[in-house]
Amino acid sequence: MKDLSISRIGSIFADALAEVVATTTGFSFDTVQPESGSGFDELIGFIGLNGNNQGIVFISASESTMRIICSYMTGISENELKINDLEDGLCELVNMTAGSAKLRFNSTDQTYTLSPPFLLHGRDINISTKKRVQFNSWYLGNENISLKLKLVFY
Repeated sequence: MKDLSISRIGSIFADALAEVVATTTGFSFDTVQPESGSGFDELIGFIGLNGNNQGIVFISASESTMRIICSYMTGISENELKINDLEDGLCELVNMTAGSAKLRFNSTDQTYTLSPPFLLHGRDINISTKKRVQFNSWYLGNENISLKLKLVFY
């Protein structure tokens, strides 16, 4: 089987993220691929992807979105969650999403290994590269939460 397109790989990750959030919170939301890539929210979880394609998968969320998601995931009220709880929650969300996507690749000839999840926390974080890369962006949201999914392949 031939390699999957970058766009198809992106949609697999978007579907995996939607499923993981729905399973852990009960929320469903719209998934759209924006016309142009937007920046990151202040909490950014990411994981390396090594295999048929090399890349990095980023999921970013605002603190308020992560409070809602983590509260549903843990049963702890939003105002009791500390910032490190939100960071741990996002890393776990990235890990579960990548694991779910990796299982979806089992029905193709694509094979991947994943790095441990990492986290950046800050405002106005941008990614720049001097080499040619392919970006694939997705926005997932509803009236309560929104997440940004970005894939960078090199």
